[in-house]
Parts: sequence; structure tokens; C-alpha cells
Amino acid sequence: MEEKLLMSRDITRLEAVTAMRRDFIANVSHELKTPLTVLAGFIETLTDVDLDERQKRRCLALMQEQAKSMQRLVEDLLTLSSLEGDRNPMHESEFAIVPLLLEISAQAKALSSGRHQVTLNISDAATVRGGRDELASAFGNLVSNAVRYTPAGGRIALDWRVTDNGGEFTVADTGIGIAAEHIPRLTERFYRVDRSRSRVTGGTGLGLAIVKHVLMRHQAELVIDSEPGQGSRFTVRLPARRVVPLAEPVATEAPSAPA
Repeated sequence: MEEKLLMSRDITRLEAVTAMRRDFIANVSHELKTPLTVLAGFIETLTDVDLDERQKRRCLALMQEQAKSMQRLVEDLLTLSSLEGDRNPMHESEFAIVPLLLEISAQAKALSSGRHQVTLNISDAATVRGGRDELASAFGNLVSNAVRYTPAGGRIALDWRVTDNGGEFTVADTGIGIAAEHIPRLTERFYRVDRSRSRVTGGTGLGLAIVKHVLMRHQAELVIDSEPGQGSRFTVRLPARRVVPLAEPVATEAPSAPA
């Protein structure tokens, strides 16, 4: 009697990983193509065309802008790669949250350049256990997005509080808002609600992906509430085991007014 052996293997996950890798390479290539094309065009112009000094300075300024765009993309890619790698464990320490929040507030005001009213409210002092630099990166990306997508004259409110469930850091803005169907995909790499608007504001499309991976490493979560035309609210919730409340007074900052 003839016998046959049939072996099967589920390759669904393998195909999904392959598709993700293919899409990632395509997205990186797409993001680099535009600034490289602009740079190549200006180099050709400077080489072949006799420009006056003012025109040369204009070309060089635009070239520098495109080079910085590529630099930001590469830096975000390296950060994301580091966060995703199993061989890069988080360096945990205990640190005071208030100085970090003051740094994030100063960063928001610097990015805004006086175009928004920026406020910081710290309800509770606390010590946090985790990667300070990683959390600074996550908080900073949320602030950066708020500044980019809030029109001049708008408000950006930063808030920290300690709850029974841990610590909460919130960035609320009066910006353009996000439709409900986009919210579940916001933390995907290179996902953009409006690609053309993102290019104008200078985003890399990786900021919220970095936030997601930082929070995963801290067993934290990101809650997003938004409506088109009504602004957005991004809340980071750190688990209770990472937050120790401190019984000490908290300094408050006066709001910065739009110029």
C-alpha cells in the first residue's frame, strides 16, 4: 500500500511581516525621494545657471531645508529601530517628573515661536520609574504634533496629574482635529491623515509610532480623543507601579500668549 506524507505550514504571519517590510521600504523611499529630487534640482541649477548672490542664497536656504528634512527622517528611523530592537533593553531610573515637564513646556514654546498660547498645569509632583530620555521623546513628539497642527492663535494645554491608576500626561490643542476613522491608525509608521499638509508642517510620519513603542516599553497606553475642527487630546497613561506621588508643592507656569 502506497503511503504519502503531507506537511503544511501556516505562513500568514510570515506573509504579513513580508508585506510590512515591503511597505516600510516603499514608504522610506517615497519620503526620501522628494527632498533628494529638490536637492538634485538646485545643485543642477547652481552648476549650470549664472545666478546673482540673492538667488544663490535662496537656493542654498531651500537646499538646507530639504537636507534637514532628510536628517529628521533618518534620526526618527534610528530612534524607532532602537525602540523596536530586542537587543536594546530600556535603561530605567527614577526621576522627578516636574523638571521633565518644564523642559517639555519650554520645548513647546520654542516650537510655537509665540504663535500659540501654551499652558502647563502640574497637579501633582511625582517620581517616575522608566526611561527618562524615552519618555521625553514621547512627550516631545506629542507636543510637536500639537504645535504643527494648531493654527496660529490657538491654544495648547499640557497637563500632568497622578490618579489611583498611575500618572497621566495630556496634550490638548485647538487644532484642526482628526476624523474618527483615522484615529486607530495614527500610530502606524508613515500613516498620515493628509500627506500634503504633513509635508508643509515638516512631520516625518514616525512621531506617533515612536510614542507607541516608548509607551509599550513602559506598559503604558495612549488615549486619543479628537474631532475635526474641534482640536485633539492625547493622553499618556503610565501604570501605577511606575509612579510615586510626592507630597510637595508644585510650581505653576503663566501661559504664554500668542504674538
